[in-house]
Amino acid sequence: MNTSRTNGRRRQQWSEAQSGHKPLAGGANRYVSVPAPNRSPPQPVASLELDTPASVHRKRGRLVLVIALAALLLLIAAAGSSVFLWSTTPSATDLAARVAKTAGGGELQPGQVPQVLEQAVVAAEDERFYVHHGLDTVGTSRAILDDISRLCACEGGSTVTQQLAKLLYYPDDSRLARKLPSVAVAFKIELHYSKAQIMAAYLSVVPTGYGLVGARAASCAYFGHDLSSLSIAEAAELAGMVQGPSAYDPRYNPAKARDRRDYAIERMLEIGYISPDEARIAKAAPVLTPGPGCRS
Repeated sequence: MNTSRTNGRRRQQWSEAQSGHKPLAGGANRYVSVPAPNRSPPQPVASLELDTPASVHRKRGRLVLVIALAALLLLIAAAGSSVFLWSTTPSATDLAARVAKTAGGGELQPGQVPQVLEQAVVAAEDERFYVHHGLDTVGTSRAILDDISRLCACEGGSTVTQQLAKLLYYPDDSRLARKLPSVAVAFKIELHYSKAQIMAAYLSVVPTGYGLVGARAASCAYFGHDLSSLSIAEAAELAGMVQGPSAYDPRYNPAKARDRRDYAIERMLEIGYISPDEARIAKAAPVLTPGPGCRS
């Protein structure tokens, strides 16, 4: 009997648990509905809208169209800027007259530039001098990346032709103001003159020390002889100092002059202009040497 009552209560508890009903006090057959424990009403499931192949294709088409229009606008702006720069910058046909005025009688002709000096300048300043047309895109890109990484306008990236254009046509302008105009003039110089003429003009007017202009004046001041007698070490020293004429003047900063000269020697060795033995001998040479003097 007790067993039957126990089983009945268990069945009743199980039924209450399943139905969520609980009997009221005072009557076995009176029930009230109560929320089932730990139950929440079902939530509607949001439907997912998947892109169809056609919609994906349309979105990609719109993106390509936007990119193409942006590229076209950039090309138009670049072309307009190029035309404006070309039409508003000097023609560079008066290069020889400007060189003579700046050099003050010390201008060089192509046949007066020693090969070792030209090689040293190319190695230290403009490795792609013989192949570019005034603008070295590789060197400029590298300089821009270096400037961005160092958060400064530290690298020049200018070619010999660009430096020549700045020296003769934009000597007093700030670096940023003269950058694009000098590129346009550099292109014009390359159109009108040979590489040998450009190098001779550059070495005639480039500052080469405190109060010195041109390679000829520097050779006389530092080594006591004309350019025709330059050694590898002397040529590398002249080529190295054009980056900072006052800073690398061996009369005032011999240690810096030596470091910069040795850099130019290393570059000449890397390119293949000199042998390891020639580089070793050149590095052992002094930065200032007495000489017989220069002809006036």
